[in-house]
Amino acid sequence: MSLLNHKILGEGEPLVVLHGLFGSLDNWMTLAKKWSENRQVILVDQRNHGNSFHADEFNYSVMAEDLLKLLKHLRIDKATILGHSMGGKTAMQFAIEHAEKVDKLIVADIGPKFYPVHHQTILKAFYSVPVKELNSRNEADEIVSRLISEFGTRQFLLKNLAREKDGFSWKMNLDVIAKNIEEVGKSLNQNAQFVKPTLFIRGSNSDYVLDSDLNLIHSIFTDSRVETIDGAGHWLHAEKPNEFFETVNSFLN
Repeated sequence: MSLLNHKILGEGEPLVVLHGLFGSLDNWMTLAKKWSENRQVILVDQRNHGNSFHADEFNYSVMAEDLLKLLKHLRIDKATILGHSMGGKTAMQFAIEHAEKVDKLIVADIGPKFYPVHHQTILKAFYSVPVKELNSRNEADEIVSRLISEFGTRQFLLKNLAREKDGFSWKMNLDVIAKNIEEVGKSLNQNAQFVKPTLFIRGSNSDYVLDSDLNLIHSIFTDSRVETIDGAGHWLHAEKPNEFFETVNSFLN
């Protein structure tokens, strides 16, 4: 049985954190350290990401199953699940399928609706890097900058580069992610229902969760509320970490 790579900090009530597409548990270390002062935090690399296993199957059903296996392995009966973007979709899927395992649910900047594929430029950027011939990370950054001008985004994406004995490789399973990219935007079962406390957090500068999405959100997540972090985009936890931390904390407490 393949187990997801994970890292555990602190002790107490468990909080599981799921990263987004092209991310990894490392993206959440700073916030996790703060949360772990009062609770146990389990940071997770989802399949085909970070240091977790690579597999040809890549969709929300299997990612929810991966999480179930991990919780069973860790002997955790019930946890609060927090997911960002793709991780938020996994978290929602898990909550709907395994409500008894979820104490509370926190979804960061994603809704249960369908999202059209919009990662073509990022995939093109990844494929433009000749990883086997690379001499340095700077060289990769220079190549990626031709397609992605925003420095912070490039920094985030290039965390996927791993140094090998003979050059570099991608940590993530790039080919499988690219082949299944439409799975990432799939909608949840819109007739499903989750009745436990749920918090949606969105960035005011992000267009992922619109006012027109709120009815659908509340119809599936019947005990949910939506908070907006001013001045934050889609990467709200990285752009406004203090506000994000406080918003999550007041919900947890």
